[in-house]
Order: sequence, then structure tokens, then C-alpha cells
Amino acid sequence: MNKFTEYIKLSYDELMNKVTWPTWEDLQESTIIVMIASLIIALVIGVIDIASSTTLGFFYQLFQN
Repeated sequence: MNKFTEYIKLSYDELMNKVTWPTWEDLQESTIIVMIASLIIALVIGVIDIASSTTLGFFYQLFQN
């Protein structure tokens, strides 16, 4: 049990004193970048989906008649 207690103490010390945490501004900037990238990727996937659906619908109509 002593090793476990020592591990917890060392882990706490490392998290509080040795880790460099990002600033609030850095976190906000990163969040905005991720949100913008997610929206762009969603739009690209949406455009690809609509284009492929339209193209396949056109081909289905050609061969249906």
C-alpha cells in the first residue's frame, strides 16, 4: 500500500508543479479552430453527399426508362 500512496503523491506533485497547462486564451483559440474545422468538414461531406445522390439519381433515371 505504501507504493500506491507514494505513486499518488508523486502524480499529484507532477500535475500541480511540473505540467504546463494551457492558458484560458489558448483553450478558447483551440476550441474555435476545432469548431471551424468541424463545420468545414461537415459542409464538404454534405456537398459530396448531395453531389453523389444527385449523380446517382440521374443515372437511375437514365436506365429506368
